[in-house]
Amino acid sequence: MSDTPAAKPGFGISRPVLSKFLEGYGIILVVVVMMLVLALIKPEVFLTAQNLTNILKQNATLALLALGMYVVIVTAGIDLSVGSVMALGMVALAIASKAGVPWPLVLLIGPAIGLAVGWVNGVGLTVLKLPHPFIMTLGTLNVARGLTYLISNGAPISGLQPEVRYLGQAYYDFGIFPPPAGLPASLIVVAVSAVVLWFFLEKTNMGRHIFAIGGNPQAARVSGINVDRTLVVVYMISGFFAGLSGLLLAGRTDSGFPNAGLGIELDAIAAVIIGGASFFGGRGTVIGVLAGVLIMGILRNGLNINNVSAFWQQILIGLVIIFAVYIDVLRRRAAVRR
Repeated sequence: MSDTPAAKPGFGISRPVLSKFLEGYGIILVVVVMMLVLALIKPEVFLTAQNLTNILKQNATLALLALGMYVVIVTAGIDLSVGSVMALGMVALAIASKAGVPWPLVLLIGPAIGLAVGWVNGVGLTVLKLPHPFIMTLGTLNVARGLTYLISNGAPISGLQPEVRYLGQAYYDFGIFPPPAGLPASLIVVAVSAVVLWFFLEKTNMGRHIFAIGGNPQAARVSGINVDRTLVVVYMISGFFAGLSGLLLAGRTDSGFPNAGLGIELDAIAAVIIGGASFFGGRGTVIGVLAGVLIMGILRNGLNINNVSAFWQQILIGLVIIFAVYIDVLRRRAAVRR
């Protein structure tokens, strides 16, 4: 008796093929649909080169934070400290810049602080054996934020060196768009970071170990993976991206301000989950994370240009986050049933 062929939903495409396509590229379709809707509602505002450029520039910081958070979430972890690490890096590099430290060294301060805090987070989880990354990173969130207020006396520090401002403010117009409607230098930083991270996760043994830990940490240990060392690397990557995002934001605002990044760790988590990664670990893509960031950025931009109250924006974004997590739960249930 022959097997029954897979049902076809239309256009000669089988359900498994359509399901696989939507799973891999559905998030990109969501971005396209959102842009089309806003282009129809407010074409004279949304479709301007300056507005589209602003969306990319304003969300470069969130994109870097989300890339780092993605690596953590793949291991079924969480890093609540990234917003505070970003602020600490901003303030520290602003102080160094005003003190006349050579600008190449100033550029390294934010990422270096991020690596250090990430190492502390990783060691706390693996050596101190704290029960959950929520506990450890909540602690470093408060420590980093306290240090930020301490070294800045709670006041913004402005007047950065031109080279430090470059990554946050420079544009490449390629002779097509007049500034500030060109390609932001910060977008190039995000693109390079995303490509490097994709290669690391997909093409190296360490990257495969990260996914294996997220899928089943006990099985990963049995197979010979050094789980503790890998987790330390994971949290250092998250910290590095947080410090790099601080560098971009400091350059864009020409300052280091201690209140930067309050609550932004929640936006980073939301972007990762909206982008298709799983809170339960072992699942996700770099392109999905970037699409999740774009969805949040386009949503906020669309609400702003339609004069929606900031209070309603907070409510709507919260509902989007709940919906994204619910979809993740449904995906996990379906996987378990299979």
